[in-house]
Amino acid sequence: MTTTPQAARRASPRKRRPATPAAPDPSAGLMPQAEPVRLLNSDGTPLPSRPDYPEPPVEALREMYRRMVIGRRFDAQATALTKQGRLAVYPSSRGQEACQVGGVLALRDDDWVFPTYRESMALTARGIDPVEVLTLLRGDWHCGYDPTAVRTAPQCTPLATQCVHAAGLAYGESYQGRDTVALVYIGDGATSEGDFHEGVNFAAVFKAPVVYFVQNNRYAISVPLSRQTAAPTLAYKGVGYGVPSEQVDGNDPVAVLAVLNRAVAHARAGKGPYLVEAHTYRMEPHTNADDQTRYRDAEEVEAWRERDPITRLESYLRAREVLDDAAVAEIAEEAEAYAARLRERMNVQPTVDPLSLFEHVYAEPTPQLVEQREQVRAELAATQEEDA
Repeated sequence: MTTTPQAARRASPRKRRPATPAAPDPSAGLMPQAEPVRLLNSDGTPLPSRPDYPEPPVEALREMYRRMVIGRRFDAQATALTKQGRLAVYPSSRGQEACQVGGVLALRDDDWVFPTYRESMALTARGIDPVEVLTLLRGDWHCGYDPTAVRTAPQCTPLATQCVHAAGLAYGESYQGRDTVALVYIGDGATSEGDFHEGVNFAAVFKAPVVYFVQNNRYAISVPLSRQTAAPTLAYKGVGYGVPSEQVDGNDPVAVLAVLNRAVAHARAGKGPYLVEAHTYRMEPHTNADDQTRYRDAEEVEAWRERDPITRLESYLRAREVLDDAAVAEIAEEAEAYAARLRERMNVQPTVDPLSLFEHVYAEPTPQLVEQREQVRAELAATQEEDA
């Protein structure tokens, strides 16, 4: 019997083509955890340890507690100074102590900090003179401290502009062979700005050692997060730039420091930027000029009060027997003395030279600036003659 070619093909077993290998996942290593990293319950009891986020040394956590307590007392004193007319404005960071102090403790002294206007507590935790920190909010100078000496950029009032500055500085440090890391404090509202996009994108492309630390305190002044973004969380914004990201419970001091330690180590190792989103809450108004009752209710604020980061860490350290009543009282006394010294120094009226307005504007003053300076000088001289 003759078999046709068609029948022969049907009768022979068909060879299977080799399976096409799955395309690599472009988001591998970039995605944040589905839930914020948390190492302590809200009552301070520990959760199971995590090999990906080892707990910081207990000595570091005790120091974190100390700086958080002092930072909160400083914050309360600065708020009081606005009511006394000693400050023009003050944006409180009460409730965000774990983020404010954790960002500083994750860095070396020769690293750089790029703060917003809300980071006064972080700057004092970094060891900067509190009067110099408050000089901007007092209205005396745009910056009261020497940024180069303390490796801390001036506090930034425009949203997100420091994201670009940090990327440039970090890239420059890396280009010169130094392992300096720049940490950028930003709020949730800043992630809606173009400077955030430009800074993170530049840092990613050129592998600049920057940690973008987003404190998501739920409101950009009065605008809730739901009106700013449809992203699952702000941490996912890093994926689009090719930046590994993570989210953390911002009121869990242990988790905050553990996550930031990993982010800083990533950047220092030459692997490029890292984005961390901390879920936290601003307990006080946006500034002393804000009426928070117009956009959030007291029940919401009270619910977050139960997640207090200082109480949480204190409970944990007491259970570890590295903190007791005597130590708590000693730290509280230190905080009160710190506030008293600040109050005393801020009650001294500063001597202001009007001609200082023209200093540090340009390295070489422009003709227009020289002309304006001389006009002011002449007006001051005329006033002195009238008073004589």
